[in-house]
Amino acid sequence: MNRSFFITGTDTEIGKTFVSQRLMKALVEKGFRVSGFKPIAAGCERLQSELQQNVWVNDDALALQQASNVPMRYVDVNPYSLRQPSSPHIAAQCDDITIDFARLNQALTTHKSLAEMTLIEGAGGWRVPLANQTYLSDWVQQQQIPVVLVVGIRLGCLNHAILTWEALKRDGVKVLGWIANCVDSEFKDIEENIAFLQQHISAPQLGEIPFIGSSREEKIPQWLDIEKLISQLD
Repeated sequence: MNRSFFITGTDTEIGKTFVSQRLMKALVEKGFRVSGFKPIAAGCERLQSELQQNVWVNDDALALQQASNVPMRYVDVNPYSLRQPSSPHIAAQCDDITIDFARLNQALTTHKSLAEMTLIEGAGGWRVPLANQTYLSDWVQQQQIPVVLVVGIRLGCLNHAILTWEALKRDGVKVLGWIANCVDSEFKDIEENIAFLQQHISAPQLGEIPFIGSSREEKIPQWLDIEKLISQLD
């Protein structure tokens, strides 16, 4: 049986992929067959495949594919590879593409057939638009996928986090928990901000990752409560 969950963030560039890779690594270390799924990626580059075909790929999607211990075709990891690094609704329009939930459902079915755990990484924040009246959050709601919220701890994060939390509750999705990811080395009020979020977000805190360099990266699993995440999925 596959257990899937969706990673959303309080904004763009707050470390969703970084956190997603580490969660996948921790789940792999627990013995699960884990796949990474990036339904929509905007900002792709051309790559010549082994079949001498030009394909468009995204660094975040490639990172999830590499973190997986289940072999997956790139097109199943990232069904929509949009070229322009813009909001998906703009990038899709530039590529003359209409994003179809049926295609996302088909890819998710593939993941569920191969993996025990599927981490699905969103694009930008929770209410990212895919078209004029369609949001990626609509698909998550339809599929009833539980959500993990990554909060980028920096100036302004309290507003973004509380607004996102309120939107998640209003949309009726299950929130497994939230992770504090310290993304600004100069930000001084980390403890005060995290304490505020602990008081105002009733979902469990699943981890706190300090601002780190590559030399300390091996310590990340001890900063994530993977057992709490698994228990929330059960």
